Amino acid sequence: MAEFDFIRAGQRVIQIEQTALENLKPHVNADFQRACALMLAGTGRVVVSGMGKSGHIGNKIAATLASTGTPAFFVHPGEASHGDLGMITPQDVVIAISNSGETAEILTIVPLIKRMHAKLIAITNNGQSTLARAADVSLEIGKSPEACSLGLAPTSSTTATLVLGDALAVALLEARGFTPEDFALSHPGGSLGRKLLLRVEDVMNKGEQVPMVKTGTLVIDALMEITAKGLGMTTVVDADGRLAGLYTDGDLRRSLDHKIDVHHTAIEDVMNIKCTTVTPQLLAAEALAVMQDRKINGVVVVDAQHRPVGALNMHNLLRAGVM
Repeated sequence: MAEFDFIRAGQRVIQIEQTALENLKPHVNADFQRACALMLAGTGRVVVSGMGKSGHIGNKIAATLASTGTPAFFVHPGEASHGDLGMITPQDVVIAISNSGETAEILTIVPLIKRMHAKLIAITNNGQSTLARAADVSLEIGKSPEACSLGLAPTSSTTATLVLGDALAVALLEARGFTPEDFALSHPGGSLGRKLLLRVEDVMNKGEQVPMVKTGTLVIDALMEITAKGLGMTTVVDADGRLAGLYTDGDLRRSLDHKIDVHHTAIEDVMNIKCTTVTPQLLAAEALAVMQDRKINGVVVVDAQHRPVGALNMHNLLRAGVM
């Protein structure tokens, strides 16, 4: 066992499967175009079915279709014969996967699919098989040897089927004009969903968490507010509650460099009146871009009347997974 060349065996498998994908390319043809058109025009869902390893691939194809704008789900052909066929409607398009095109469990449900007038797309290695001849559109994966040295275990054939499924899903995605925002809506728990769906108001510090003092407040008292809220800054508001300025830890250091008496100086004499603000409805990812562009670690969130309603910093965005 120690002398067996595992590296050579693995590389041989990859080469055989690469060849299988090259053999698949010519089969992305007019039949592929027809299959895409059927699914795009369908008013129901795409139902994918397959037995054994083809079923595992079919499950993944259905998941990819569903996450890229084409409503789809997987039905096990064995279960379909015992009640799950009721999940399929005449408005649906069925993709039946069988390498041989003669899988008994698939062929059992084909007449019922045809009887209800649902459209049938076959994915098979045999264009002359029973399944291929019964289908409205037959897609072939190309005849390539399996990477298994015995020529038995589904390897090259399942890889080609998976890639063909990806090709169908992506072609439909592009035809639908599916956007990153659309993708995020079906992936709210993923990093893209967090980046594209979260707004500033979802992640900012708000309410009592927002440091705030009024004009006329002494710098020493403003420092107490900064310390209490722990954000390294405080907003300064006028008598109407509108943002008048900002005072940060950095401003404090500059104040001390200029020998400012923090016990007798009013905050408006040392605050920064040119502070960056964003609105609560702004996407968190856009707020991040503003902060990165201006090389700052935080922004004040203001409402339509320019009143502070929140404070956003890099820690908020990091915790939310936006960066």
